[in-house]
Amino acid sequence: MSRDHVQSAERTGPAAAAPGRAHPGTRPGSGSAEAPFLELLARGASAEAYERPVLLARAEGLPTEHIAELERAKLLALRVRSELEGRRRREAELSALFETAHDLAGLRDLDAVLRAIVQRARSLLGTDVAYLSLNDPARGDTYMRVTEGSVAARFQQLRLGMGEGLGGLVAQTARPYVTEDYFRDDRFRHTHSIDTGVRDEGLVAILGVPLMLGHHVIGVLFAADRRARVFEREQIALLGSFAALAAAALDTANLLAETRSALAGLERANEIIRDRSAVIERASDVHDRLAELVLRGGGVHDVAAAVSQVLDGTVEFTEATAAPAPALQSSRAEGHAVRHRDDWIAAVTAGDELLGALVLRGHPGLDPVDQRTLERAAMVTSLLLLARRSAAEAEQRVRGELLDDLLDARDRDPRLLRERAARLHADLDATHVVLAARLEGGTADADQEADARRRLWAAASHLAATRQGLAAARDGGTVLLLPLTTGDTATDLARRTARHLGTAVHEPVTVGASAPVEHLTAGPDTVASAYAEARRCLDALRLLGRSGDGSAAEDFGFLGLLLAGERDIAGFVDRTIGQVVAYDARRGTELVRTLDAYFACGMSPARTKDDLHVHVNTVAQRLDRVGRLLGDDWQSPARALEIQLALRLHRLSAGARPPAQP
Repeated sequence: MSRDHVQSAERTGPAAAAPGRAHPGTRPGSGSAEAPFLELLARGASAEAYERPVLLARAEGLPTEHIAELERAKLLALRVRSELEGRRRREAELSALFETAHDLAGLRDLDAVLRAIVQRARSLLGTDVAYLSLNDPARGDTYMRVTEGSVAARFQQLRLGMGEGLGGLVAQTARPYVTEDYFRDDRFRHTHSIDTGVRDEGLVAILGVPLMLGHHVIGVLFAADRRARVFEREQIALLGSFAALAAAALDTANLLAETRSALAGLERANEIIRDRSAVIERASDVHDRLAELVLRGGGVHDVAAAVSQVLDGTVEFTEATAAPAPALQSSRAEGHAVRHRDDWIAAVTAGDELLGALVLRGHPGLDPVDQRTLERAAMVTSLLLLARRSAAEAEQRVRGELLDDLLDARDRDPRLLRERAARLHADLDATHVVLAARLEGGTADADQEADARRRLWAAASHLAATRQGLAAARDGGTVLLLPLTTGDTATDLARRTARHLGTAVHEPVTVGASAPVEHLTAGPDTVASAYAEARRCLDALRLLGRSGDGSAAEDFGFLGLLLAGERDIAGFVDRTIGQVVAYDARRGTELVRTLDAYFACGMSPARTKDDLHVHVNTVAQRLDRVGRLLGDDWQSPARALEIQLALRLHRLSAGARPPAQP
């Protein structure tokens, strides 16, 4: 009987005869014995109803021949009914498989497709529970991915070791397995955790079929009942078909994820767009533009401008802190652009990191195609930001490697070093200062300290890149090589660097600087010696309680002679008493000799005038002139010590004899 005839008969509804009524065909000579059974077939009656015509004929005492004819008609009708039921079931199964394949063809959400597969499997097999588990190669076990009909939380969160339970047997053999009574079946290895979860769910009969990708089992699809049950061969085959579709869905999702992770994903998106209807031609155009921007090295603002033209609105890239927080978090969680008043917000993310947002202004009526266009633009923006970050990190590493070679390589070729520096826009022939920087906010947590050092290195690398210098991580801190501009001093540069780095990492940073260095490639130890001097200045600052400050050797007075890599005696003398020496040279006076005698006589003017054989007023006038040249604090203990040391060094360098002691 055709399906149309059955449906036509079913539509007769109440007009059909009740199973208990005698049909005219049941009496001898009144018609065929098949008539009541045809009516039952047309109504889709239950199997029990087919006994009624026979029982009624016997109750009415009809001839044995007629009853036998009714029995034969009944058996034939039941066979037809069984065939019809089988066809309906197969039709439902094929329809479910077709719908699942259709879902797979338009795969957007893997979880939704897997849930649909499990739901349809449970419905068609008529089981209490259906579930799907996937292998986790990273952890070496299996976990529940989707459950349908489950009520036990412990069961839904099961993680199974490889080879454990019925699923382990399926995974090992790559063949379906069924058990009528799980707890009495010893063909597989029982474990406490699995048995506890199955017992909590109340499962008894379980059927499992493998999910195969090629020759590899990636998971298991299960159907289970809370009572003993025998699964038929057709049901096992049906569940296997659903498992094949689930494996195909997983394979498709993995391919899509890999495609999206690379720039080739844009080309794939363009191919998909070109295959779609004319409704999304505008989306195809914007994707072509975005791909072109990426290939020619465009920036995030170029992406925003291109999308603005296509969507006929204003699209802007904003930092995460400038976008509406609720809408931004919602977009980040859902992976889609969300509406915020008259605007649309699309989060720009890279994994778990939030990089910013694309905001479409004043465009509340956005259709789904344009919404997807904005989301794609956000994805391209994240790729561009990551590419820019990768390029910056690569440049930082190259700058650090060059500085390491300047510090350590003994057999380096100066010409090659200059060429490498030129590619980084650095000039090794210019005057530079080597700076040693170190964090002062120490912590007992090793991970936090390592993270702080990485932030210091990143900030120093950025500063070096913007100043045409170099930076590298070394000795628990950072070393920088920065050019010295005209009119600047090493101390000024060290203090600015300390402030800049401290602001960038939000912690105090101490910076020691070397004296200005010229011709960095002149000698193998030039940069290394300057770095050693910078480290000595850094240590001196910390010993003097000046953490978070910056300084060079020239800032430490006579202590700078000990810190400097090269003992700049002439520079120290000039900084300390240079004005007095120059005054004597211009005027022909004897201020230096008077200073020498004054200190030799215990800073007594009366004894000094006897040593110099001059009037005490002359001594007073000369010392007054010295005060005007050196400053009012020249007789303070610290300044007096430096001046006496400078006088002695000046006398030694000039070959002069020391003044006579009184």
